[in-house]
Amino acid sequence: MFPSAESMAPADFACVAENLGFESVFFPDHTHTPVPSDDAQCASPAYYRTVMDPLIAMAAAVTATASIRVGSAVCLVVQREPIALAKQVATLDQISGGRIILGVGAGSDLAEMGNHGATETNRYALLRERIEAMTQIWTQDVAEYHGEHVDFGPMWSEPKPIQQPRPPILVGGGGPGVLNRVIAYGDGWIPFRSGTGTFEDRPTGDVEEFEDQLNERILRLRRMSGDAGRPPATVTLFNSCPHPRAIERYRDMGIDRIVFWLPTASASDTSRTLERLSTLLK
Repeated sequence: MFPSAESMAPADFACVAENLGFESVFFPDHTHTPVPSDDAQCASPAYYRTVMDPLIAMAAAVTATASIRVGSAVCLVVQREPIALAKQVATLDQISGGRIILGVGAGSDLAEMGNHGATETNRYALLRERIEAMTQIWTQDVAEYHGEHVDFGPMWSEPKPIQQPRPPILVGGGGPGVLNRVIAYGDGWIPFRSGTGTFEDRPTGDVEEFEDQLNERILRLRRMSGDAGRPPATVTLFNSCPHPRAIERYRDMGIDRIVFWLPTASASDTSRTLERLSTLLK
């Protein structure tokens, strides 16, 4: 859900989801929406402008709940300073008792990332170095990292995350190089199903065009994990179709987690949507 000042509060959202039996809730990340120059129309939807900071939303969610996992989908790491972000994520993992999932991405809005000093050409290098640097901070008593974009000498940083060696890193994206990025510095993949996915769209659960390619890529990711000598990378499908037939196919593909898209809405409307979605858990 995109939480805003007008939506259901993140803490209330997580509590309702936990009480209904959901495994996790996720919050997205947009620091701002650049105003287009001249007469160009803004390509970003209005709810990008009003979304709350995901890390603060996650903090509200974990302090109000006991067992549900809380994640970002996705945190735009290229727009965040890595030493501070490492501290924030470790703190969240401590506060939550080890319930944090960090979905990460390189971003797609060139103007937004540009205001943070990232570019289309360096964003993937930035993402990799910042994840690698944060992993050093999370796992080493004395951490240091020396890269092209991130460079710091020996340092102490506490607290460390409860989850070891780190909270799960889910790498977002659907481009040709995303599976390589998952294997290089992630623990899982979070692909995005395009379009909308609410009950109001009255999904039929029919097979969609993207599924054949997704299935092939999941199989390839499993092979790549084995070739790298590591456990299979997990797959979390973001914006899943809320229909039993689609969910069954996702399970057959080997998808580990599905995340539904909820529109930014009032507390009462969101509660009703969560209740309807919860029927799919049975």
